[in-house]
Amino acid sequence: MDHSTSLLRLIFLALGAALVLLVLRSAFHLPRGIDTPTTSLFDAAAAAGSSCTRFAPWGCRKGDRTKPKPKPPSHETDVPRHPLDPLTVSEINRAREILRAHPPFASSPSSLFVHSLALDEPEKAVVLGWRRGVDPLPPRRAVAVVRFRGEAFVLAVDLAGGAVTPLPVPASGYPTMTMDEQVSLCFAPFADPAFNATIRRRGVRLSDVACLPISLGWYGPTEENRRLIKVQCFSAEGTANFYMRPIEGLTVLVDMDTAEVIHISDRGAGIPIPAAANTDYRYARHMQEEGDPASNGFQKVRAPSMEPAPSGPGVELVDGHTVRWGGWELHLKADARAGMVVSRARVQDPRTGAHREVLYKGMASELFVPYMDPSEAWYFKTYMDAGEYGFGLQAMPLVPLNDCPRHARYLDGVFVAADGRPYVRENMICVFERYAGDVAWRHSESPITGMDIRESRPKVTLVARMVASVANYDYIMDWEFQMDGLIRIKVGLSGILMVKGTAYSHLNQARDNEDMHGTLLSENVIGVIHDHFVTFRLDMDVDGANNSFVRVDMARQETSPGESPRRSYLKATRRVARTEKEAQVRLKLYEPAEFHVVNPTKKTRVGNPVGYKVVPAGTAATLLDPEDPPQKRGAFTNNQIWVTPYNKTEEWAGGLFVYQSKGEDTLASWADRDRPIENRDLVLWYTLGFHHIPCQEDFPIMPTVSSGFDLKPVNFFESNPILKQRPTMEEDLPVCAAATTA
Repeated sequence: MDHSTSLLRLIFLALGAALVLLVLRSAFHLPRGIDTPTTSLFDAAAAAGSSCTRFAPWGCRKGDRTKPKPKPPSHETDVPRHPLDPLTVSEINRAREILRAHPPFASSPSSLFVHSLALDEPEKAVVLGWRRGVDPLPPRRAVAVVRFRGEAFVLAVDLAGGAVTPLPVPASGYPTMTMDEQVSLCFAPFADPAFNATIRRRGVRLSDVACLPISLGWYGPTEENRRLIKVQCFSAEGTANFYMRPIEGLTVLVDMDTAEVIHISDRGAGIPIPAAANTDYRYARHMQEEGDPASNGFQKVRAPSMEPAPSGPGVELVDGHTVRWGGWELHLKADARAGMVVSRARVQDPRTGAHREVLYKGMASELFVPYMDPSEAWYFKTYMDAGEYGFGLQAMPLVPLNDCPRHARYLDGVFVAADGRPYVRENMICVFERYAGDVAWRHSESPITGMDIRESRPKVTLVARMVASVANYDYIMDWEFQMDGLIRIKVGLSGILMVKGTAYSHLNQARDNEDMHGTLLSENVIGVIHDHFVTFRLDMDVDGANNSFVRVDMARQETSPGESPRRSYLKATRRVARTEKEAQVRLKLYEPAEFHVVNPTKKTRVGNPVGYKVVPAGTAATLLDPEDPPQKRGAFTNNQIWVTPYNKTEEWAGGLFVYQSKGEDTLASWADRDRPIENRDLVLWYTLGFHHIPCQEDFPIMPTVSSGFDLKPVNFFESNPILKQRPTMEEDLPVCAAATTA
């Protein structure tokens, strides 16, 4: 290599590292006054040789340089005001100091990597007994998951006294990847000459390559005792949507701790890289190429302002995390693993005015996304998005006016980098009042009654929303609270498909009965079939902690001879589940049932136990063999409903350590104990499922597909709780007056 070539390569290295640094800084920011160490995620890419690509991983965007942006909040002065408030910046810094001074970490603090650091929530009885403005906060503690010289530790940290207490470590698996690791692993292959040579043989410039780290599951002893990951790459030439341009068949096995390339598998010879044409989804690009895309008919539709009525209650955000609206009060916070956590959800009884307990804590516990292609480059793609990547870590700042309406309120997330320092994820959650044109209740009298009555009430709801962009896929998570006491939990799927390159540009080129494992979406692009399962953990406290799970089976009942002109009718039979196995539910269309969580000690005036019921939807069920390694790890999806006794340590359906776990510490293994659950503090688990057979409308970016389920009052109130809701009048609407000139 001559001197001019060396100099040119050095220049490219410097430019690439600087660009990656700038792009990553646009997606994250540290609180002011906290210096960024060289081991932070902002410098990891440069250290790993990021010069080979001009595209930052995980869809990081450059900011708008044309407009000055206000300084984001630093949260440096935040203090906790509620027992469930997340750790503050100062508390995270305090925990970091304690951990780095704790033996054996004190001998080499730079070898300590923090995989998670979160509030160790006080015991339920303490939280339930705490009174705002009267009682001091309970002692603040943190729970940390760290790795030191290759060994994992789970530790409880007393933030006041400084004590560090070890907690049990799972038998298998590794902690959630840090964002630092996820970023640096995107660049790890470029340090390997054999990888670079493979890319060149494919006819792709190294400067156009974008790579992603893909969790590899667990498929046997050869993958044990070493943290491994597989990296696959794309060509970003000519488009921001590099996901649609896979370098098919190229898979790089990397040691996560050393960034060493262990093996390169290249089985894609002869498979062209799909063209970049028609793949870019950015509005600015379409304006540049075609003029205003909205000039075509139906594309002109825009969102209305959705402004709340001036006299309406609006959303009250108290002390940063407590939300009050329409008779509801709840605590809301961001979580690095779960994304968004709803706690202490209570609804006001219109008869007594008292707030009654409904849900102590609700969150997405795990997401399981298995792809249905058994080939070498695809079989391992069975993601656990919460336990492997951190669902909250992947939550991007929400887009005002598009993700959330103009009047939305926003909450930030404060998370922890691998070196233990805090950073802020801005506008991670939005909360807003919504009127979508739906009806809360109505009745009009028929003319035959002679009464001219038309009564109708608009349905106005409260929505708490976050969006996690886990590489290509975007998950829109909504918790919607209605004034009639109903809670609707909805998941929307959007973003970009994970696609497979193919030699086919038309179906007539495929052999008869050939299994392509998906749909031909465009020339040389197959959308691979896959599932999405989202398992929610719902710690129900219906009018108190001690609840029971009741299954109300519906079945055909034959009439007795001579009893009625009818031959059959539907009969409901109530059965109280005594143990965990009796409460496991696999939904069946022709064996319908209702599923109630009731408080057997609280009765209505006519004697019904107060309760809430699960109204299922998104009922896709797993079709994988139970002994298939991915399904062993994802065994929490074997049922749509599980019920377990409350256990503070049983929060993550896939286990505390999910990465490369064998699946021996999951919701399914806990429930196998068949513990008593009648009249106890219960946790209900619901799995929302989607089968996704891609179609051409999903190319190049997916319109949102949504489903959800409800938690609905059943005999919880004495009567319709919104009976006295006032109707909306003309005078309630905002009036816009034209400005006058002198």
